[in-house]
Amino acid sequence: MSRTTLSSAALRALSPFEPVVHFREAGVQVIQSREARGGLLRDVARTVLREEPEIAFAGTVLSDPVSGSPVLYTENFFVKFDDGLPASEVMALLGKYGLTLKRELEYARNAYFLSAPEGTGQKVFQIAHELLNEKPVDFCHPELIHKVSHRGVFPQQWHLRKTDIDGRTVDAHANIEAAWALSQGEGVTIAIIDDGVDIDHEEFSGSGKIVAPRDVTRGTDDPRPIGEDNHGTACAGIACAEGRFGACGVAPRARLMPIRLASGLGSQNEADAFIWAADHGADVITCCWGPVEGRWWNPDDPAHQQNIPMPDSTRLAIDYAIRHGRNGKGCVIFWAAGNGREDVDLDGYASYPKVIAVAACNDSGRRSVYSDFGRAIWCSFPSNDFASSPPGPLNPWPNTPGIWTTDRSGAQGYNPGRSTRGDAAGNYTNSFGGTSSASPGAAGVAALVLASNPELRWEQVKDILKQCCDRIDPEGGEYDAQGHSLYYGHGRLNAAAAVQLAHPPQPGRVVVQTAIQDIPIRDLQTARLSVAVADSDPIVAVRIAVDLQHTYIGDLLVTLEPPASTGVSPVVLHSRSGGSMGHLRKTYDAINTPGLSSLEGKNPQGTWTLVVQDQDRLDTGMLRSFSVEWVF
Repeated sequence: MSRTTLSSAALRALSPFEPVVHFREAGVQVIQSREARGGLLRDVARTVLREEPEIAFAGTVLSDPVSGSPVLYTENFFVKFDDGLPASEVMALLGKYGLTLKRELEYARNAYFLSAPEGTGQKVFQIAHELLNEKPVDFCHPELIHKVSHRGVFPQQWHLRKTDIDGRTVDAHANIEAAWALSQGEGVTIAIIDDGVDIDHEEFSGSGKIVAPRDVTRGTDDPRPIGEDNHGTACAGIACAEGRFGACGVAPRARLMPIRLASGLGSQNEADAFIWAADHGADVITCCWGPVEGRWWNPDDPAHQQNIPMPDSTRLAIDYAIRHGRNGKGCVIFWAAGNGREDVDLDGYASYPKVIAVAACNDSGRRSVYSDFGRAIWCSFPSNDFASSPPGPLNPWPNTPGIWTTDRSGAQGYNPGRSTRGDAAGNYTNSFGGTSSASPGAAGVAALVLASNPELRWEQVKDILKQCCDRIDPEGGEYDAQGHSLYYGHGRLNAAAAVQLAHPPQPGRVVVQTAIQDIPIRDLQTARLSVAVADSDPIVAVRIAVDLQHTYIGDLLVTLEPPASTGVSPVVLHSRSGGSMGHLRKTYDAINTPGLSSLEGKNPQGTWTLVVQDQDRLDTGMLRSFSVEWVF
């Protein structure tokens, strides 16, 4: 129902009411009176609304006796008859009560979803009662609909929405709850590479939640924590806890791939973790570890001066995840910027350009005092903080002890079972923080984005995260002319804005031309494959897909030759990178290959040719296919 379709009389009747809940699937809006004489106003409104041609029903709803929340009753029933009752007797009973068979339910024998005649109203309860008293009926109840809680925010989770904690309003969130109306991370897998995850925790117990668990240090498929491994469980909860018991993650419906890494920095196991993640279907990866940091409160700590590079083994493994993860679209990899109040650009891990470095901001919307800074910071996400000494306007006492998230079940973990530290059972902690809290939060936002648009490549997700940021602390953030802050990157992530940006644009006409032919790629020679295009409408966007095999793709220069009539010079797609990799299967567009943007607005009519030049000796291959996709 749209108010624009209602008569002026109906609008006047509705004016004293306010919405309570919208049952979208049923097309029902529940409203309540703002005034004391609500009963009279309700009766008047119901009479007026029943005359509106756009309104099928205007009546009352039930309320839950405990919570008082509205409960919608329909004119439908669930009925299960005795397993041996013949179909003829089933139909006879349905006829006796005037019920219509909507569908048989496959998950129980002789079970049906039924409907009563339109206008039955609250008589459905009497019908259900009488049916239940029939001897061959095992179960029967009317369909009652409560408002679904989509992974609700728990009271202490201020990073997900504006909330009140201990009588104080905290409004420094990443707009997560608002994003859930559009995306909750469905179908996306987040890999947590950390010190172990309590996969038996109640918030990870949903069917299919855990996928491809691994301990790369011990070489087993058991990623559970050992000893004091508390960190990974908290990180996993921030990213994707299901929100059914005590804590909700940013992407509650995302799958969790827990990868335990307890080896030293730079180990081969470190690299293996990324290969495992990419090969087993991770879409997003988050890492909250790195080189030893200086103590943030001591500017003279010599550890601040360390410049720790990323080892090649790890770099190549990350490159592999970028190149091969998500079927070539690339895993989106997040890294905690660090907690030493030092230059992140000296950290070869967090500053690697193919990962996304996440800084921490506090519950007042300012920089967390410990958070690292630098050019590599891409964005920030809410976390805990400490007061400066003495507390001042830039770093006052924080409003909260930190981020509420999952802890190892029971007495193990950060919370030994004290309500001052979380919950009394010890399953949740209220004081997790650092950039170790910020990175999995950002990873959860990326999962929301990819659930909205799975076709995005990793660099497109990274750009969306840049565009969605809210510029917090405009004075202290010292944003440059390009909108980048050394402390916040492009700002604090806004998940709702990110999901909106992720929605795929609605293109006009899309045309794909493909040439499939095995063309040999011989030593020091050139292979060509062409497609002919008849369309003459101006190009809005173009994508080029290449599939070739070669024993050393580092020998190859791959270019696209557009029709001469476009006036565009050949565009280099691949220039002798990749070394000994045996395949090149990749889609190029204006984002990862800016030269293709010069084709926008051009007439595509003519012959398009993919040119593959082998520029070194010994290795050979085969050009399998070449396709061009145009959006007009």
